[in-house]
Amino acid sequence: MTGVKIDHNTWVLVGDGEKALIFNNEGDDVFPNLQVIRHLEIENPKTSDQGTDAPGRNNSGPGHQKSAMEPTDWHTMEKHRFAKGMADMLYKAAHKGRFDKLVVAAPPMILGDLRKAFHKEVKDRVVAEVHKTLTGHPPLEIERILTQKA
Repeated sequence: MTGVKIDHNTWVLVGDGEKALIFNNEGDDVFPNLQVIRHLEIENPKTSDQGTDAPGRNNSGPGHQKSAMEPTDWHTMEKHRFAKGMADMLYKAAHKGRFDKLVVAAPPMILGDLRKAFHKEVKDRVVAEVHKTLTGHPPLEIERILTQKA
């Protein structure tokens, strides 16, 4: 699977755009013991529950033809915003020296958002990235998935 080495006192971010768990490894790289130090969650209803307007129409071309505009996906926008908030929170913690190493586990879209939003101070501390959604798993299962060798 992933085979990530999680040293003692390494932080592990498990996030999916609506929920994030930050763990500290109180064990070692052989026997990790992930303890939750922060839990973040937002309520993010589906787009149809957030916006009621029909998509706009565009009349920018020659003639009298109008074309439909893409509707706004509020649900996805909120996921991007949440990822930016996670990155900002990690920057503040890194700046205060609260962690030296970071493992990040998130689905590909959120991982991409995090990479773009991470400050250099956080990027320099990332030791592993895992392209998986793990927020629905208990800590023991997260430990097993992250450290399991192929």
